[in-house]
Amino acid sequence: MMTNASSPRRANVALPAEQLTLLPNEAVTARFRLSRETCERGLRHVAEIRRMLAERADLAAMATSTEMATSTEMVHDRAA
Repeated sequence: MMTNASSPRRANVALPAEQLTLLPNEAVTARFRLSRETCERGLRHVAEIRRMLAERADLAAMATSTEMATSTEMVHDRAA
């Protein structure tokens, strides 16, 4: 990487973190405020993602319990 010797160097200064928020908050600067419609759409999307993750977790739990039941049956079959 080539740099220009005359370019000013920037100090590594930690700036306070700012981020978009879907919930109303007057402390958020105007630059990061979203419209009501955008917030509602974002919250609906978050809810949809949470439902999908919960469904995956339920499926994984059912698969694990089925695998455990199958392996327990195999152990009992071998003992018989």
